Amino acid sequence: MALSKRDREFRLPKISYLDFKQLEMDRVLTAFFARLAHNGFPSRLRRKAQLTTEAFVEEFLEHPEWFTGFGSHQDILARWIETHLMDVVNRGKPNQAIAAPRPLHGFTYRFRNPKHSRDYGAAQHLYELLYGARSGQGQKALEHLDHFFFQGHDKVTGRSSDSANLDVETQALLRLLDQVDDAADTRSGRESYPPLCVGAADLLAEDVMRLLFYQRFIPRSVMVDYLKVLLAFHLALYHLRLFKLLPALVKRKGADPTCAACPMNPKSPNDPHGDCPHRVGLLLDVAGQPGTDMAALAERSADVHYRRIPPFVKAYFATKKLDEFAADLVRRGKLTKPAHGDFAVGDVLQLLEPMHKAEREKFFGQRVYGLIQDSSGAKDADLDPEIKAVTEMGLGEFDTYLEMLVALRGRFHRQYITECIDSLLMKNRPGSLVAQPRVKNAPRRFVLESRLLEVLLQIAVLRPGGALGYHTGELRIDELLTFLRERYGLYIDRLPRGDGFQAPSIADRRALRENLEAFTSRLREVGFYQDLSDAYVTQTVTPRYRIDFDGAVPGASAEGGKA
Repeated sequence: MALSKRDREFRLPKISYLDFKQLEMDRVLTAFFARLAHNGFPSRLRRKAQLTTEAFVEEFLEHPEWFTGFGSHQDILARWIETHLMDVVNRGKPNQAIAAPRPLHGFTYRFRNPKHSRDYGAAQHLYELLYGARSGQGQKALEHLDHFFFQGHDKVTGRSSDSANLDVETQALLRLLDQVDDAADTRSGRESYPPLCVGAADLLAEDVMRLLFYQRFIPRSVMVDYLKVLLAFHLALYHLRLFKLLPALVKRKGADPTCAACPMNPKSPNDPHGDCPHRVGLLLDVAGQPGTDMAALAERSADVHYRRIPPFVKAYFATKKLDEFAADLVRRGKLTKPAHGDFAVGDVLQLLEPMHKAEREKFFGQRVYGLIQDSSGAKDADLDPEIKAVTEMGLGEFDTYLEMLVALRGRFHRQYITECIDSLLMKNRPGSLVAQPRVKNAPRRFVLESRLLEVLLQIAVLRPGGALGYHTGELRIDELLTFLRERYGLYIDRLPRGDGFQAPSIADRRALRENLEAFTSRLREVGFYQDLSDAYVTQTVTPRYRIDFDGAVPGASAEGGKA
C-alpha cells in the first residue's frame, strides 16, 4: 500500500538529524567541513572543472611550478590522485566516479560531487551536537576543529599560506581553491535544536578537544583517521542511547526531569554518566574469536541493543506525529508556542495527557480515515490485511494510527536504521565496535578493534592541567577499565547490569577473566602496555606521547618512536 507523503514523513531533527542510511565517514567529514566553514550552514558551489581524475591531472600539469616531476610521470600522477587523493565510488567498475577528495583538509568539501558524496544528515547532526554542548565546550571544540582542518589557508586573503607545514596531498588540494566559488546556503535557514541527550554532546566536545591536543605530535593523516573513528564512535553511542531514551520519554509522556539537569559530566573522567538512568552498557569481545563463551556474551549484548530498534521506530513515529499535531493546534489557535519559539520533544509528548484527548482523537481520527480510504476504497473486504488487523484491535484513534504506520513502514525503517548503526559502529572494518560473520542471519557481537582502542587510549592517558592545557600520565589497568566503563559504557571484565545481564555465572566469570587477558595482550600489541613485574599495581598503560606538566616532551614510548 502506497502511503501519502504526510503519513510517510519520519525525520524529526529534534530527535536526530540523520536520514537513517548507510554512512561513509569520509563523506560525513567532507560535508561537516562545509558547515564548519559556514557556521552551521551547508554550502552552495559553482565549479569551473568537472570532478574527474583527468581534470585534476590536467590542472596539475598546467602548473609545473607547483610540484617537481609531475609532468614526467603522468601515469603515476593519475594513479596517485585516484588512490591517495580521492574517495572513489564503484572503484574498478564502468560507473566509477569521484565522490570527493579524501578529507585531509577543510576545503575538500569544495571538490565533492554531491550526487556521490551524501552524508544523510550526519554532518549536520555532528555540528549541532557540538554546538549544543554546555559551558561553551562545544564552541571551543568547533574552533579547534576549524583551526586543525583549515590549516594552510589565510582567511584574510582567501589564499593558501606558506607558513603551514602540510603534506603533499593537502598542498595539492589547496592549489585548486580558486577553481571553485563557494558561499553559505542560507535559503532554507538553519535547523538547530538542543541535543536530546546534552550529556552526550558534552562528552563528544570534551573528547574532540582531548584528541586534538595531540595535533602537534601526530602526523596529520593519522589524526584525520583518529577523528573519523572518534566521531563515528560518538554518533553510534548517541543513537544507541536514543534507542533507550526515546521510548522511555514517550512512556512518561514528557521530558525526564533528570535530563533537565543532566548528570553526565565529562569533567569527571571516571564517572561522567553520574546517575543517568539512560546510560548504556556494551559488553565487548576483545579477542574477537567467534564461537567462544565470550563471543556468545558479546552477541547477547549486541542483540539487546539492536532489539531496541523496533520500539525506537514506534516512539519516533509517535513523537513525529505529535509534533505535527502540535503544529495543527497552534495553527487553529488552540495551543501557544513556547517562549523559546519551538516545541521540544518533551513538550510535544505532553500532548499525550488526558486533557488533550478530544482534540488528539479528532486529529488522528482523520488520519486513520484517510489511511483506510487509501487502502480500501469503499469495501471493508478490500482493506489491506495489516490495516484491517489494526482496526480490529479496538484502540483509540492515535494508537490506531500509530500501529498502522508501524505495520506499514516499521520494517522499512528498522532495516535502514540497522544499516546506519552498523556503518557508524564500523562493522567489520578498522575501528569497529561490532562484528558479524559474512553469513546470512549471523549474529552480531560487540568487539574492540585496535584502531578504536588506540584512539580511546590516547584520550584516556590525558590529564587536565599543565602548560599546554593537558599532560599525559600512566594508568593502571583497573583504572583504564573503569575509564572505559564509566565514560563510554564499554564493559570488558564485568557484565553490564540492566542491559541484558544479571549476576554472572561461573562460566561467565571465566570468560570475563579470559577477556581481560586478551585486553592486556591487545594493549601490548598497540604499544601502550608496560609490565614491570607480576605485581598488579605495576601493570600500567603508558602514554605513547609523553607530555609533562610543564609542557616538556622528553620522548615517547618505544612503540611510538620520538614524539
